[in-house]
This record gives sequence, structure tokens and C-alpha cells, in this order.
Amino acid sequence: MQAAILLYDGVTVLDAIGPYEVLQCVPGLEVCFVAHGRGEKRADFKRLGLVADYDLADVSRPDIVLVPGTPFPQSLVGDPAVLEWLRAVHATSTWTTSVCTGAMGLAAAGILAGKRATTHWLAIDALTQFGAIPVKERVVRDGKIWTAAGVSSGIDMALALVGEQFGADAARTAQLVIEYDPQPPFDSGSPEKAPAAIVAMLREQFGNLM
Repeated sequence: MQAAILLYDGVTVLDAIGPYEVLQCVPGLEVCFVAHGRGEKRADFKRLGLVADYDLADVSRPDIVLVPGTPFPQSLVGDPAVLEWLRAVHATSTWTTSVCTGAMGLAAAGILAGKRATTHWLAIDALTQFGAIPVKERVVRDGKIWTAAGVSSGIDMALALVGEQFGADAARTAQLVIEYDPQPPFDSGSPEKAPAAIVAMLREQFGNLM
């Protein structure tokens, strides 16, 4: 099987690399990074680059499609070639997935119309613009479509997908290999748990991501 992780300028690194670390643990699963044009793509705040070894035209029938997010969704939804590719590969994929605002790419391509989906808490209301049904959960599955909430939830989504496709032991093995045993020092990982002042500050800083 082949898993294709989309890259583009402005991508959030952990959205792509978190699931990659899970998927690359599965024997026989080829994981490739693909973009509209091979080469380096600069991450969201330009401090890091990720390399796409494959152009969109090189990867036409991946079994797993993964769209990571970005603080700047226009860099994703504003590329017609990427949206066309997403529609084409979704037609034949076994699983189509997104992390964080990567859901906006799927939505803009028409893939989430009438589907339950999640994304980063700052952007979740924007899903309705594309006819999706927003769900405030960490991982949401609707048929063959998996969407994950913000950034770190991509690891959870990838583990759930591996468990579904390859079995629970494959997922447990991947989880142990990456030692994913979160014990955060603060319980502030959602707007419901975080101090109201911090939530308000982030809303003001980032506004509506769409």
C-alpha cells in the first residue's frame, strides 16, 4: 500500500510528521511526500523546510491520502491543482484523511459535503461554508474519510486508521515504537479546558482561520 502526505508552503510540520511517524512503522506501507512541484516546501513560519520527492502527477492512486493543515488555509484551498488532485485521488483511495485545517482542503475540493468532520477549534465553524457537518471531537470518521482536530491529534487519527486497516496490534506496535504515552504537565489542550484569557488571546491573535 501507498500513503501520500501532501506538502505545500505554509504547512504545519507536526500535522504531517506526527502521522508520518505512525504510518512509517507499518511494514509494507510506502509513505511518500507529494506536492505541487517537487522540492522543498517551507513550513508555516518559514523556519523549517520539508522536501516533497514526488509531484502531484507522480502519485495518482495512493491508498491513503493525508492532508496536513496550516495557519494560512488560503495557501492550500487557493491552489486549483491541489484541489483537482484531491478530488482525483479521493475517488480511488481506501482512506482520505486530514489533520487540523487540512480539512479545509478536503472541504474546498467538495469531499466533505454532507460529511461529519472536525478541524482545529479556531476553524471548526468554517466547515459549514463547504457543506460539512462540524463535530467537536478529536478524531472523526465518516465512511472512508478521517479528519483530526488540531495538530497533535493527527497522531491519534493515524493510530486509529492503522488499527482499522492493519489491526490493533499494528497500531499498538506503532504507538510503542514512537512511545506515544502523553502525560502533559498542563490540562490546557482544548478551549474548554484552557484558561478563558488564553482562549480569548488566541482568538484575537489568529481570528477566524477561514
